[in-house]
Amino acid sequence: MAFRFENLEIWKLACEFCDKLHLITKRFPKSELFALTSDLNRAGISIPANIAEGAGSESANEFKRYLGIAVKSLFESVSHLFIAKKRDYIKDAEFKSLYADAELLVKKIKSFIKTLS
Repeated sequence: MAFRFENLEIWKLACEFCDKLHLITKRFPKSELFALTSDLNRAGISIPANIAEGAGSESANEFKRYLGIAVKSLFESVSHLFIAKKRDYIKDAEFKSLYADAELLVKKIKSFIKTLS
């Protein structure tokens, strides 16, 4: 039996985004391990986790609430990426690519929320 969230494109894209964040944070300085590295990974993990948790909801409104939390975690991730770029932990091209991924994911999540209304 597959879980409902496994078939959702937004969950798959969120997992890919989360993996990309994890790969870039591996290069962050050790001094950031319990700060920006941890915060960015935690926010990234929260995106697919909230989509999955919401998919198990009993109502559309509850599912939408979890999707809203996923979007907020995505915004948090983008904010962390701005900081990482400013501190020269990531290159401009990496930032732009991740930013574009985040924009697409937000659009898809918000579009999915509309289907639940």
